[in-house]
Amino acid sequence: MGSFSIWHWLIVLLIVVMVFGTKKLKNLGSDLGGAVKGFKDGMKDGGADAASAPPANPQVTQAAKAEQTTIDVEAKQKS
Repeated sequence: MGSFSIWHWLIVLLIVVMVFGTKKLKNLGSDLGGAVKGFKDGMKDGGADAASAPPANPQVTQAAKAEQTTIDVEAKQKS
């Protein structure tokens, strides 16, 4: 009673295909596969860059990051 038989899964699969269509499911699968591949490639590249060049002075790196995120604005009062 707790598990589904193969017939239950086939009916669910048939309903999903009827609702979404095969073309949309195919595009969804290829997009998901491309995203996973891009994530894996990014993890490989990020790991190689971090291991090969450690920062010489962490304080300079943190100061440079702070300068990039700081926005300088001037407030004016309405008359």
